[in-house]
Amino acid sequence: MKKLRIGIAGLGRLGKVHAQNIAFKIPNAELTAACSIMPAELEYAKNELGVTDVYTDYKEMLAKADIDAVVIVTTSSEHCWQIEAALDAGKHVFSEKPLGVDVDQCKQAEAAVERHPDLTFMLGFMRRYDKSYSYAKKQIEAGAIGTPYLVKATGIDPEAFVDGAIRFAKTSGGIFLDMAIHDIDLMRWFLGCEATEVYAMGATFKHPEFKEAGDDETGVAVYKFENGAMGMVHVGRTAPYGYHVETEIVGTEGTIRISAVPEKNLAKIYGPNGVCTECVGSFPERFEEAYLIEMEEFVNCTLAGTKPGTTVYDGTKSTAIGYATTEAWRTGKIVKL
Repeated sequence: MKKLRIGIAGLGRLGKVHAQNIAFKIPNAELTAACSIMPAELEYAKNELGVTDVYTDYKEMLAKADIDAVVIVTTSSEHCWQIEAALDAGKHVFSEKPLGVDVDQCKQAEAAVERHPDLTFMLGFMRRYDKSYSYAKKQIEAGAIGTPYLVKATGIDPEAFVDGAIRFAKTSGGIFLDMAIHDIDLMRWFLGCEATEVYAMGATFKHPEFKEAGDDETGVAVYKFENGAMGMVHVGRTAPYGYHVETEIVGTEGTIRISAVPEKNLAKIYGPNGVCTECVGSFPERFEEAYLIEMEEFVNCTLAGTKPGTTVYDGTKSTAIGYATTEAWRTGKIVKL
């Protein structure tokens, strides 16, 4: 079996998920190199992944490592130049979202992808590969709910992780760029058209540190789309019960609702507090299978010479909408796209 030789850049929490999948769960992929500026992450690569070819310099890995492709899971602001450098070095590229931290960076990545049509590029919007979301998309395409005209999305991180969110707040780009980019992508995907205007607001009631950092702990945005459809997003960082991701697509003939209760599993606990369902605890847990499926898609497309479903343009469009949402949140005005 031909194997795709992959080097990974970034081995933080999500980087470890991708690295484990490549190293141990995808038969036609091989993790042959790793790059990180954190010594502990390189030790992890050696000791837990069996990768001995490690680098602290990304460009050095591109020049020296025996790799066909790069998986980029670094800080968001580094994605676009790393995408460009890898493609120009003749490597296929998978990059985690967001594509870039501003539209100019995204255009830089677009130009690099367009210069290398023979190379595979894929952006990590993993929710499209979650079985529930991909099932919903197929049902919409089959006409199960008629014409979809409203998407309602909720995404709230656990209160248990709020300290990390507070530390990240000053450099996150604001709650909508940080938290809502997947929901923005899904709205475009389910409705099949682009947003034309947005109104947004935010609030902080529990952790004033977010306000002090120029951010908010909760945000709500409302979108109008080019065909008249609507979108609503509620994002936050203080769910006391776990990781809450929920999406509802309303159509002329019905509704699809995904994870109305973001259940950990199918078990229910009957006890003194009534009948209780545990909530999933984190995004790696909720989307564990989706991360594997999307990486399999990247590997298979690269080896077969086909194109994946998520493109560089999806990243640019979602970033542009995210920036417009942030502007609407900061100004209190409706922003046209």
